[in-house]
This record gives sequence, structure tokens and C-alpha cells, in this order.
Amino acid sequence: MSRVKRSKIAMKRRRNVLKAAKGFRFGRSTKERMAKVALRKGGVYAFAHRRDKKNDMRKLWNVRINAKLRELGTTYSKFIHALKLKDIEIDRKILSDLAQNNPNVFESVVEASK
Repeated sequence: MSRVKRSKIAMKRRRNVLKAAKGFRFGRSTKERMAKVALRKGGVYAFAHRRDKKNDMRKLWNVRINAKLRELGTTYSKFIHALKLKDIEIDRKILSDLAQNNPNVFESVVEASK
């Protein structure tokens, strides 16, 4: 078998790993093995937290809707129940936006649900 020198490919791989780990703390930004582990874990966390972000946003929308409803003299759970009974299908993201940016329209939705 002929001998294969790997320096060019190996250096390219090393360079790319360290470039991706730039800004990491301690040895994770300078040592190849630690950088690889940090990047792998970072990818796992990024995947999981993309899912968590959706959940966090839904919680925020619920809080915003409830805060506006309390001003109008009702509660979140009663309002959502009333919407379901009246077959009004507006998702929480839109309701939150209306409560925050268009309070008059939101009040009319609340009145329609009663």
C-alpha cells in the first residue's frame, strides 16, 4: 500500500472546528478535542431549545391575553371557554397581538365571545 499524507485535510478539519468554537470559554476554543465536544453539546442544546422557545412564546401570549382580560373584568380561562362555545377560532398569538397593539379590536372580540 502506498502511504497517504493527511496533513492538508486534517488541518482543514481542525481549522473549521476551532473556527466554529470561537468565543467559547477556557480550552473549548483552543483545544480540538474539547472544541468538538462543546460543539456537539451546543448542537444538542440548540435543537432542544428551539422546541422550548415555542412553548415559552405560548406562555407569554397567555400571560398577555390574561393581563388585558383582567382589565376588562374577566379571566383567561373563562374567555377561552367562551370562544370555544361560540366557535370563534382565533389563535393565541393573534389574540396576544390584538391585546397589545389593538385594544379596541380585542375588546370587540371579548364582547363577541360573551
